[in-house]
Amino acid sequence: MKKLVSAAVATIMTVAVLAAPSAAAAPAPVRSAIQWGPCASRTLTQAGAQCAMVSVPLDYRHPDGARIKLAVSRVKHTVPDSKYQGVMLVNPGGPGSPGLELSVLGQYVPNGAGAAYDWIGFDPRGVGSSVPALTCDPDYFGFDRPYYVPIGPRLEWTWRTRAAGYAHDCKRNGELLHHMRTTDSVQDMESLRTLLGANQLSYYGFSYGTYLGQVYATLHPDRVHRMVLDGNVDPKDVWYQANLNQDPAMERNIEIYFDWIAKHDAVYHLGTRGWQVEHRFYATQEKLIHHPAGGLVGPDELTEVFVAAAYYVFGWEDIAEAFSAYVNHGDWKPLRDLYAGVNPQGEDNSYAVYSATQCSDAPWPTNWHRWRLDNWWTFFHAPFETWGNAWYNAPCASWPVRPGEPVRVDGSKAPGILLISETFDAATPFAGSLEVRTLFPKSTLVEGVDGTTHAGSLFGDACVDNAIADYLATGAQPDRQRGRGSDKKCAPLRQPDPTALTPRSANGTPVMSPQLRKQLFGMGGHP
Repeated sequence: MKKLVSAAVATIMTVAVLAAPSAAAAPAPVRSAIQWGPCASRTLTQAGAQCAMVSVPLDYRHPDGARIKLAVSRVKHTVPDSKYQGVMLVNPGGPGSPGLELSVLGQYVPNGAGAAYDWIGFDPRGVGSSVPALTCDPDYFGFDRPYYVPIGPRLEWTWRTRAAGYAHDCKRNGELLHHMRTTDSVQDMESLRTLLGANQLSYYGFSYGTYLGQVYATLHPDRVHRMVLDGNVDPKDVWYQANLNQDPAMERNIEIYFDWIAKHDAVYHLGTRGWQVEHRFYATQEKLIHHPAGGLVGPDELTEVFVAAAYYVFGWEDIAEAFSAYVNHGDWKPLRDLYAGVNPQGEDNSYAVYSATQCSDAPWPTNWHRWRLDNWWTFFHAPFETWGNAWYNAPCASWPVRPGEPVRVDGSKAPGILLISETFDAATPFAGSLEVRTLFPKSTLVEGVDGTTHAGSLFGDACVDNAIADYLATGAQPDRQRGRGSDKKCAPLRQPDPTALTPRSANGTPVMSPQLRKQLFGMGGHP
C-alpha cells in the first residue's frame, strides 16, 4: 500500500474522558543535541521551522559502524514552557513518503492544541532529502506501460520480468537495502527522541505510519506520551494479504465515485447513472490498450489516475474534469498531467523505499502460482485495481534481501492512543482499525461513518478534529464502548460539490488547502 478536499461540518463536539491521562505532561523543554538551522523549503520557512541533518547508525547492531543522515525539521511550541507537552513526530505513510514538511501540521489542530508541542517532521531513512536516498530505476513509471491485466501468457511474462528487473536494479543501493525494515525506522525514532532531549515522544502517523506507530508502541510503550493513528494498517496481514484486502475495497469506492460523477452529469456529461460512467471508463480503457492517448496515456495510466478517487474525496473534481475533457473533447493532456503528478517522471524514490520496506518486513510468496491464483480470484470480484496492485508489489516475489519476521504488535502496555478511520477507507480497510483497537486495550476509535477517505484527519471535519484536539491537549478520549466497534461516530469528510465554493473552518482554525495536502501527503498511489 502506498501513498498520495473539502471542509466538513463545524459543530463543536465534546469528548468524554475515558480515564485520567496515562502519562503526565512532558517536562519543560531541554536542550536539543541537534544543530538547527534555516530550511530550504518555502513552506517550512513560512511556518518558522528550523531544519537539520542528523546522523544515525546504518545498522543498529553495529552502532559504531557506518552512518546515514536523516533530514529533520522542527516547528517549536508557542505556549509558555509550563504548558509544554513535548515533541510530536509525524509520519505521512508510504512507506516512502517524505515527511520533512509535516512539522507544519500543528497549526491545523483546532483550539490551539497543537501549539503546546514541538512538531517534528522528518524524511525517513532512504527517503527524500535523507542521505543516501534510495533509487532503483527512475524510469519505471513511464507512460504507456504494458496493460496491467495479463490476458495472455506474454503479458504476464512481460510484467513478471519488469518486476524482477526492478528488484535486481535495487541491489545498486548496497548495504542500505538490508536495513530498511520498519524496525530500523522505529530505532531511528528512538535516536531522534534521544537527540531531541525528550524522555517521551508523541506521535502522529498516517497510513503506513500507523503501523510504524504500532510497532514503536509495542517495543517502547513507556516512551509514548500521546499517539494518534489515522488509517490503520492491520498488523496481522503485513504485507501480502494487506494488499489483497485493498482490492475489493477499491472496487466498492470506485463505484461510489462513478455514482458521484453521474449525480453531476450536468457538469461532466459522462452519464446520468453510475453504471453508464463505469461503462465509459472500461470502454475508454479498452480503447487505450491499442491507441494510447497522445501516445502516452494507456489503460494503466487511466487506472492510476482514477485510483486516487478510490483513496480520497480530495481531487474528485479534477479527475472527473480530466476524464470528461478526454471523452467529450479528445483532450488527453489533463489525464497526462494528473498521472505525472502522482508519478513524477524520472523519479522512483518513494517506490524504491516502499518496496525495500514492505518486501523485507515480512515473507512474501516466492511461488508465482500463488500470486496468479490469488489475484485472478480477486480480479473476478474486483477488476478495477487488482492486477495494478499486484504488479506494484510483484518485485517482492524476487526481492534480493531476505525478509524478516514482523513484530508481534501488542499494545497491552501502551497508554491510551487515539485511532481514526472512515468506514469505507479502501487503502487500510476499517477492519484494520478494529483489530488495532483490540490489540491496544486503552485505545479508542473515532469513525467517519460511511466515508471513503483514507487518512484524512485535520482537514476540517470538526467532529473528528476536535476529538484529536481534546486528546492532544489533555489526554481525554471518547468513552470506550463495549464490543468490536468504534467509540465515537462522526460525519465523514463531505463529498465535494463541483458548483460550490471551498468552505472554511467555522472556529478560526486554518483549513489545509487541497494543494498543500497534495504537497505534504500526495494523492493517489498505493499507501
